[in-house]
Amino acid sequence: MDIVVQKYGGSSLADIPKIKYVSDKIKKHVSEGKKLVVIVSAMGKTTDQLELLCRKVSECPVPREKDMLFTTGEQVSAALMAMALNNIGVKALSQNAFQAEIITSSDHTRANIRKINSEKLKVNLKNYDVVIVTGFQGITESGDVTTLGRGGSDTSAVAIAAALGAPCEIYSDYPGIFTTDPKLFPTAKILKQVSYDEMLEMAQLGAGVLHPRAVEIAKKYNVKLCCRGTFSDDNGSCIVSDYIEQPVVTGLSVMENQTQVTITGLPEDHIVVNGIFNYLGVKQFNIDMISAVRMSDNNMTLSFTIVENDNDILEVIQDLQKEFCGCNITSKQHFVKVSVVGLGMRTEKGVASRFFKALSEIPIELITTSEIKISALIHKNYKDRAIQLLAQEFDL
Repeated sequence: MDIVVQKYGGSSLADIPKIKYVSDKIKKHVSEGKKLVVIVSAMGKTTDQLELLCRKVSECPVPREKDMLFTTGEQVSAALMAMALNNIGVKALSQNAFQAEIITSSDHTRANIRKINSEKLKVNLKNYDVVIVTGFQGITESGDVTTLGRGGSDTSAVAIAAALGAPCEIYSDYPGIFTTDPKLFPTAKILKQVSYDEMLEMAQLGAGVLHPRAVEIAKKYNVKLCCRGTFSDDNGSCIVSDYIEQPVVTGLSVMENQTQVTITGLPEDHIVVNGIFNYLGVKQFNIDMISAVRMSDNNMTLSFTIVENDNDILEVIQDLQKEFCGCNITSKQHFVKVSVVGLGMRTEKGVASRFFKALSEIPIELITTSEIKISALIHKNYKDRAIQLLAQEFDL
């Protein structure tokens, strides 16, 4: 069987006309002799609406019950898509995570996929042209429903493609992967291809087109992965292991909502530093950029960023202050991280010089680098200007 896995996001399924449009698109693939496994997200803003309902009932909902609620959105999409396809003569079957046997860990709201019954999917594909599977969700060994967290439908699609040894196509409002977010920089270019490593860095740095977990699975199992526009017939962008013409910089990503925390007068003691980050980990904070500077008086200054979320950052800083009373702890909010990514950085000289020259008029608070990326923390007021300057410098 010529099997292809396709995933359609919530904006592609926002209403009945769009569901019918997607069903016609799927029918064209079936007419070419392909068997499709279609992964669907919840319609439009359904998950956001379920979140609001959840908060109206409880400020601290039990994670298991939250998963029970949230998984209903994808089931609506799957059933409606199956109805639309059968209505136009395409044999289609919808399945939730239980029926498809997508087994996950028991970490509610952030589960990891453990195994997928690919043989069951193949049997269903012998009897149907299309099997529609709910994304974003799984089932534990004991039968509890789970969700995979942010970007879960991407993860579902790539994991199923890996299990089937099939290519995976991710469909969204975007006709491909751009050098940077076209909403922030309208003249951004579409990339015909991008490496797994570049895409993973870009996804981790805030590019919303693919979730990092999906890219990690694709790289691990060598899944042929392409991103295309639901309402476009273009070829889109494909993620590959490597390619010959490697630009110095492939893309630019922006991660917003960063809070900078600085601790001065900290003893040069790794046990103390470990204690700080262990405490923040227990409090479920996402630590991003980290910088440590040794001072002349055997003390050190530690600076790091926290990705802002629902947790009370100020309260945590006050607790840290009490725990490490000999230190001075300050925080500043409203920062963004701008990053450039490219495999060409491995061999090209002078990239850092070009990066900082382009941002010479913008105050930089923190810097982090890797073999294929450079990131700078700046105030959000400079975001648009930084994007413009870097896009121009690296021809993005």
